[in-house]
Amino acid sequence: MNKKWIINANIVMENKIITNGFLEMSEGKITVIDQMANCPSFALRENVIDCQQKGYIIPGMIDIHIHGAVGHDFMDASHIYYSKIAKYLASEGVTAFLATTMTGPMSEIEAAVEALAYYYKNQPTAVPEMLGIHLEGPFISQAKKGAQSEAFILKPNVHQFNDLYDKSHHSIRLVTFAPEEDSGFELLHELTSKGVIASIGHSDADYDTAQQAIKAGITHVTHLFNGMSGLHHRDPGVVGAVLLAEDVYVEIIPDNVHFHKDLLPMVYKMMGLNRLLVITDGMRAKGMPDGLYQLGGNEVEVMNNQCIQRKTGSLAGSVLNMNTARQNIEEWLTLSLAEQIRIVTLNQAEHLGIDNRKGSIALGKDADIVWLNEEGEVEKTFCLGNLAFEKD
Repeated sequence: MNKKWIINANIVMENKIITNGFLEMSEGKITVIDQMANCPSFALRENVIDCQQKGYIIPGMIDIHIHGAVGHDFMDASHIYYSKIAKYLASEGVTAFLATTMTGPMSEIEAAVEALAYYYKNQPTAVPEMLGIHLEGPFISQAKKGAQSEAFILKPNVHQFNDLYDKSHHSIRLVTFAPEEDSGFELLHELTSKGVIASIGHSDADYDTAQQAIKAGITHVTHLFNGMSGLHHRDPGVVGAVLLAEDVYVEIIPDNVHFHKDLLPMVYKMMGLNRLLVITDGMRAKGMPDGLYQLGGNEVEVMNNQCIQRKTGSLAGSVLNMNTARQNIEEWLTLSLAEQIRIVTLNQAEHLGIDNRKGSIALGKDADIVWLNEEGEVEKTFCLGNLAFEKD
């Protein structure tokens, strides 16, 4: 039995911090959490990580909106590239993710979901876990396309979605679409009937339509403020409908590029912590030097942490690091570590219905563990008890 121990650690749990504690990982699960006073002695120091009471042990983060990294994209339809993306994400303290697609030719989307379905079924256990697919497009609004390819945008279509769903071996977990384009909310009803999370995004819906869609089953918002009708005093738009809703989870990209950081306290005051979801919307330039990259078939210039589509000037994803996002949230909202963890992992796990095994440190849950050092940087990341990243 391959056991590992983390000792002399400050362990951040949902409702408390165990100072000078230890935990045991075995067969991919957390099997013991206790004070050091009750820690067994070790004849050999193999498989023992001594934190020396420096920094904190937190649960692995979950990025539910990520397109790629280190030069690769989930639309590339290559499970070899998917492994490389996943391996890189561990350096950010991410231990699970939804692989996110883009609007493109249907043949390319089909190839991507088929390749992702194969990877999902056969993925390695020593890297962050792919939890499923986030289908972003092609059923979106031309008016709010952002960096998505206008030529391949389609009206929401139940038959086409079901074909993709079958090709994905039912691994599509979340779909971003424009409900105002969805006649009779047919796609929305299909998604909810299958237990797929329905997200409003890249949508030009007016306030009333957005409200109706939320009542009909929308429970998620893709990158709040971006790719949607904004807050106007005569038409509160998608943003207004979302901020007033009570049962909707909201993605935020806290990079001070996708929206001004001073809007975050307003969102926090209106929505509280329990429905905020930190994402990166990372694209293939993440972890790479500045330069020119491709996203959704378009050329994107990456410079000074901004990704700009050269043709339109639109923002085109980000190169945001998930741990940097956590640190930004800490600064801008003055949140405790336990509160930060809620919006980088626990909310995501609850929303996806996997909080029985992910999202917090607890007995029996997956051994997805991150050691943050005293500077708040990722020192080590464990995925299902396997060392996936170690700081140089």
